Amino acid sequence: MISTFKSSYTDAQIIAWLRGLYTIAWADGNYDPEEEGLIAKLTAEIACIDKITNLEPITPEELATSLGKEPTTAENFLRTAVLVAVADGVYSPPEYELICKFSDALDIEVEALKSLENTLYRQEENQAVESTVSEDHHDADRKVLQPVKEWLDGMEIHDPRLARFICKIVPAQCPFERDINLFGRTIAHIPPLCKLNPLYEQFIGLRFRSLSYLADECGEDVTKYVQ
Repeated sequence: MISTFKSSYTDAQIIAWLRGLYTIAWADGNYDPEEEGLIAKLTAEIACIDKITNLEPITPEELATSLGKEPTTAENFLRTAVLVAVADGVYSPPEYELICKFSDALDIEVEALKSLENTLYRQEENQAVESTVSEDHHDADRKVLQPVKEWLDGMEIHDPRLARFICKIVPAQCPFERDINLFGRTIAHIPPLCKLNPLYEQFIGLRFRSLSYLADECGEDVTKYVQ
């Protein structure tokens, strides 16, 4: 049963939000028309907006116009954009550049994002040092990321549609090696996400807060999200 709990965001904001995340997911890839049906199905299920038939990329200017520049809303969008960008454990230059453009258009500057810039994956550099990466290196990355971790942990959930979306895209537990799919796109075949992604705990924390919100505030049955 879908809750009728009042949403914090308008339909236009939710559509813009999902289009923004979709644009991030494809920042370093190619749009495949064959995935359009899967994307539309996920969107309709989560957003509960019948008029959505497909998602299309959105420009930073369009996002700012539709989403608005209210600081908390803008910051929460950027939080979810970061989580989508690093879902496969790789933060690429195209993703970084797009998030910066979104941030500028929304007229908000997040100091914590500067720490994430240090983890950018540049293929030509990583190929040269790949064989020398040590556990100490990964520990150093985690320390550098502490500001962005605390920033991501500060996101509160106040909209049931956004909560359902998060519960759908974040796995219930650390997956074993497998294909990671986001917005109908197979991103990569990767090792266990909890070992590869330094922000995995932030993923799980956000998912838990979303589940709690749906169960405690909206009175929804969340068993389908925890299986």
